[in-house]
Amino acid sequence: MSNAPLMPKATAVWLLDNTALTFDQVADFTKMHPLEIRAIADGDAAQGIKGMDPISNGQLTRQEIEKGENDPEYRLKLEQSKVVLPPAAKKKGPRYTPVSRRHERPSAILWLVRNHPELKDAQIMRLVGTTKTTIASVRDRTHWNASTLTPMDPVTLGLCSQIELDFEVQRAAKEKPVPANYGGATLLPASETTRKEEEVEHAEKSSDDLNVDAVFAKLKNIGGKRSEEE
Repeated sequence: MSNAPLMPKATAVWLLDNTALTFDQVADFTKMHPLEIRAIADGDAAQGIKGMDPISNGQLTRQEIEKGENDPEYRLKLEQSKVVLPPAAKKKGPRYTPVSRRHERPSAILWLVRNHPELKDAQIMRLVGTTKTTIASVRDRTHWNASTLTPMDPVTLGLCSQIELDFEVQRAAKEKPVPANYGGATLLPASETTRKEEEVEHAEKSSDDLNVDAVFAKLKNIGGKRSEEE
């Protein structure tokens, strides 16, 4: 693509109105056809377009214009812009799957659905490069080839890498917390344990009291028998 100035038609209008450059020079600088430049000069084209000064926006210098005015064969050179625009970010499209591997995608989807049910459809689409409709048909067993599908690891098939698979699995695990279904022993509240300890101590004391009373009762009985015998 030719290196043309910004708004070439408006630039051509300004050059025709404010300089003595030839039609060929203006056409070469703006990358337009000489007949179109002549039409602009005659008022048959670009009517209502306001001229844009290429000197003010740094696309051309006064010295360069003077060189062109002094030499009709001279061709004006566009000044390099001092503003560096960042490169346009490349849009990430869907994963490309080779034609030879596309028929194996349903098998990979079936493997992911069975072994990693926590994965969302969007994650499976990123890993395998498929569509949501295909995933739904594999889940519902309505796929045209559902009777012969066999689960196959997408990493083994070359549809994704192990790193990519692990990343999506870990991401799904974080987004879906595991419910707490632990049924083991739990700690009793302090009120329960304290109450039980007090009950045990009271029972032990009462049992000690009963034992002492029983001993004294036996001793009294023995003493009474001896006195009667004497």
